[in-house]
Amino acid sequence: MSVSRKTVLIILAFFAIYVIWGSTYLLNKIAVLQLQPFFLSALRFIVAGIIIFIIAKSLRVDLSITKKQLANSIISGFLFLTLGNGLAVVALQYIDSSFAALEISAQPLVVLVMMRVLFGKRITAMSYIGVVLGFIGIFLLVSQKEIITKDGQVLGMILIFTCMLSWAYGSIFVGKADLPSNIFVNAGYQMLTGGIMLAIISLILNESWLLPNMW
Repeated sequence: MSVSRKTVLIILAFFAIYVIWGSTYLLNKIAVLQLQPFFLSALRFIVAGIIIFIIAKSLRVDLSITKKQLANSIISGFLFLTLGNGLAVVALQYIDSSFAALEISAQPLVVLVMMRVLFGKRITAMSYIGVVLGFIGIFLLVSQKEIITKDGQVLGMILIFTCMLSWAYGSIFVGKADLPSNIFVNAGYQMLTGGIMLAIISLILNESWLLPNMW
């Protein structure tokens, strides 16, 4: 039986989420052992933003955006990358990467609850069941004695939960905001502005900035 193109794309999408996206927590965990968290995050997203813009220009994509789109890109960059990712990397100083990725996988549940609380959006019965089961799973995960008794684990979990709130609101925000329609332009401005804000925080906190030859 032939597999449809849509099915293949769905499989590839889940592969990207669980393998490519999931592995970033392991790589961040390794990197944050030697680099300061906000410096690490700033470097990651500024470089990524520059690469995306280079790709966009090579494809002859117009990088110009309106002031409103730039403002919304800054807001979404702050929610997703500066606050969301920045605090996640800080949390990885206290918790394992696998635990962080597992806790963060509950983000869709946070989005559902936030949409209900902030915007009164109706949640279906199946969604309620999913939310309840999800929060039971999170409770069982974070309430294990061997986890919560480790130094810094509770702080790490609180930081990850804060990240989820930021990402959840960011997900809702970008669904309504006026942002560049081109995915390269949209992602590029979010990463570049988010990275710059991370760099500013790193400088304010007086983090050590190390050259690559010292890593």
